[in-house]
Amino acid sequence: MRKLLLVTALTLAAGGAAFAQDTSMSFFVTSAGSGKGADLGGLAGADAHCASLAEAAGVTGKTWHAYLSTKDADARDRIGAGPWFNAKGEKIADDAASLHGDANNLTKQTALDEKGEVINGRGDTPNRHDILTGSNPDGTKVADKTCGDWTMSGAEGVAMMGHSDRTGLDDSAAAKSWNSSHGSRGGCSQEALKGTGGDGLFYCFVAN
Repeated sequence: MRKLLLVTALTLAAGGAAFAQDTSMSFFVTSAGSGKGADLGGLAGADAHCASLAEAAGVTGKTWHAYLSTKDADARDRIGAGPWFNAKGEKIADDAASLHGDANNLTKQTALDEKGEVINGRGDTPNRHDILTGSNPDGTKVADKTCGDWTMSGAEGVAMMGHSDRTGLDDSAAAKSWNSSHGSRGGCSQEALKGTGGDGLFYCFVAN
């Protein structure tokens, strides 16, 4: 009887381990952008930047996609099924629906970079909370606000950005939006992005 109970316990333990949720990092805000404003080398370049930063942070073996829309792609369709966790194992969202609804857990304290550090927000120096997305609140494309599908870095073009700290000039939904707050002013250059409180940063998700 004791042997049977032991076998049963081991079987249950093995089953529990098999179904244990992977809470390792599957979401982060880039600690640095491309250095060329909104010119990220297109989606391929942005995805590669996500992978490079994750690898430098010790997270390997995962497929990373940038949360960016283009004229041919919606950001919400690029990031897999979820759930997603930050560098400290805190859940950001279960799936795309919760990520784009009121149930997400995106705040200044949870929208961390790949090193687990908080991104400077409104009131910090320098403010870096403007995050490139090119997206509407539901994660679909704003076709005319992607800085040429993330290939432009001059005085022309506009990039739609969200606020990683969910804070802006007022209490409007846009000011509190993590992915669709306002467009860049003065083009797509690094200087233009910094002008409103940004640094050319973007979100990265594991696309499982």
